[in-house]
Amino acid sequence: MRELILNIERVRRVNETHQHLILSADQALLNLKAGQSLLAHVEGSSAYLREQWFPISISKSEVVVERPADRLYMPATTVHVLSMIGQPFRYRRTLRSVLLIAYNTSPTPLLLSIPALLANQVGVTLVLLGSAASYKTEHIAPEIEVIIGDADFNWANRVTTVGWADQIFITVDPADELASFRKLWALFNQLRNEIPKAYLFGVFQPILPCGVGACGACMIRTKSGTTFACTQGPAFDLTEMHLT
Repeated sequence: MRELILNIERVRRVNETHQHLILSADQALLNLKAGQSLLAHVEGSSAYLREQWFPISISKSEVVVERPADRLYMPATTVHVLSMIGQPFRYRRTLRSVLLIAYNTSPTPLLLSIPALLANQVGVTLVLLGSAASYKTEHIAPEIEVIIGDADFNWANRVTTVGWADQIFITVDPADELASFRKLWALFNQLRNEIPKAYLFGVFQPILPCGVGACGACMIRTKSGTTFACTQGPAFDLTEMHLT
């Protein structure tokens, strides 16, 4: 893990609920993969803990992160970040189609995946459920199929959508993760006769005070014991999880 000092160069509003912070680039971030994140402290902020920021775009010239629109960020502000937090999403090498689901939260942690998936000619569908339905997607690549569902996990062509997906990654409201993942686990048990390993992943977003697994605050229970979201997450195979 490294501590980097970045600058907010521009702030761009992308929809009613979210904004993009365009940060100065750092060579160390070029190897960051989808699923990995930054722990950020904005200089001058009174926040006690660092915030977990998921980049949605990384290049040699800039890093773009997505943040809620109700947070105030000013250009020329310094940001101290710890990177890289967590492990990349475990996409299969032989992948034809991916289903991304956001339930009662924004799809932000899933968005960095999209350019690489499209470049490898993988079909991507994004399903927005519950309060996620208010997330406007005009800034997302037009090749992505976006489906709006409801709070009861209903969406158009649900059986077909699930049936063609080689893998599924789900992000939910961090305030109610276990309950949400239990409901989604029950749904997919209904839709499929069997849920295979490395097929259905939950993206966990607990508070990360340290980012190195030392404090134990982000401990996750699995069927084989315990692990830490900051070092082994954020995506966990739901077939291996204790969701009670």
